[in-house]
Amino acid sequence: MDIHLGHVVTPQDATSTNTSPSTPELLDIPNGAVVVDGSTIVAVGEASDILDAYPDTAFLDHGDALIIPGLVDCHVHYPQIGMIASPGEQLLDWLDRYTFPAEARFAEKAHAEATAEFFTDQLLRNGVTTALVFSTVHAHSVDALFTAAQRKDLRIITGKICMDRNAPADLLDTPESAVADSKALIDRWHGTGRLEYAITPRFAPTSSDAQLRALGELAADYPDVVIQTHLAENTAECDWVAELFPQATDYTDVYDRAGLVRERGVFGHAVHLSDRELTRLDEARASLAHCPTSNNFLGSGLFPLKDIRSKVPDLRIGFGSDVGAGTSLSPLATAGEAYKVSRLLASSTGSAPLTAADLLHHSTLDGARALGVDAHVGSLTPGKDADLVILDPAAGTAASGTPADPVLAHRAAQCTTTEELLFACLMLGDDRTVAGVVVNGTLVGTPGAGMATMAP
Repeated sequence: MDIHLGHVVTPQDATSTNTSPSTPELLDIPNGAVVVDGSTIVAVGEASDILDAYPDTAFLDHGDALIIPGLVDCHVHYPQIGMIASPGEQLLDWLDRYTFPAEARFAEKAHAEATAEFFTDQLLRNGVTTALVFSTVHAHSVDALFTAAQRKDLRIITGKICMDRNAPADLLDTPESAVADSKALIDRWHGTGRLEYAITPRFAPTSSDAQLRALGELAADYPDVVIQTHLAENTAECDWVAELFPQATDYTDVYDRAGLVRERGVFGHAVHLSDRELTRLDEARASLAHCPTSNNFLGSGLFPLKDIRSKVPDLRIGFGSDVGAGTSLSPLATAGEAYKVSRLLASSTGSAPLTAADLLHHSTLDGARALGVDAHVGSLTPGKDADLVILDPAAGTAASGTPADPVLAHRAAQCTTTEELLFACLMLGDDRTVAGVVVNGTLVGTPGAGMATMAP
């Protein structure tokens, strides 16, 4: 058993506070403690009370650093980590010029394994302990990621991409092979430890009606697996979908007719949705992944999160890095861009921008809800998995004599409230701000400034 001491800041579960996603609340304990027994959180509270209640337990003192839940990435492409920041195109041309060639390299198993190892290391470096990930069309790309994630005890959901048209020939499968490969991977990996499978049509234009229907039938056979794909990311894409599927009412209806719109269906980007689509997604208890760094980088559009919240307050929305169209694996960078998008929209609509509490919720508990794993992760709640992130704006001081990010450290020293400090970390922070990560109970990485292990 271990006790982590520091400034505890965590979303509160709606079941314990009678809140909804539209009214986020934070538990804020400046002198707080989290008790971990094995892989489970067993208590959270004031440090003095916890130390009195657990007098014979070793503790780790994180000083003034923030202790938050493990961060959640709801939409990311691990095969694209090597082509991040590829310039000059919008979505469809960007896929042809950069993405498909990068993914074709995953025909080589060794390349998939090396990339999976690097990618999972970077998730940990950035405090991501739960992620919904796209692999490639190659089944061994899924095996490689699950193997690396299992070794590091990450909570990873992934699946092989399914595409039977409108992509290079060496990246195509068929309706039959997509189902056969996906079923074999489900049987091999789904529910193994903290790993789960996601049925993964890339997006409607690269799947025929027959493939989408076949994947919908597979989903019906496995009602607890996740479904992930892309939806209404780019206006040219939306126009293309209308041409390819003239019988569908709209983009969402393409997936709905195939049986792919349901709870634990996670739709990436979703920038250009009608009110009808939002209502249908909400009725189905489906989820959206907001990917602001990618949307901004590719010029896809501004995701109207606050407007969506006003129309469908309980629709599940998490944040995604999207990498490689996104520009950082850091959920702090993602939250910073989400704030800027909300500020731009607020300027034109008169609505309020996102707050620090909003941003932390979407990066943790709301993301976990979107993936259907909030019973296990997303908040520092007794009974949940012990996934913690130590955010230290002065990280690096003890080792080097100066902070890794002097500007953030200087700004943090001026903050007078938790909201202000959290906001500064989300706007200015990155992997350097992550002083430590506890993954399923195990501390990973090098502790930052002011941390010391103390025996009872």
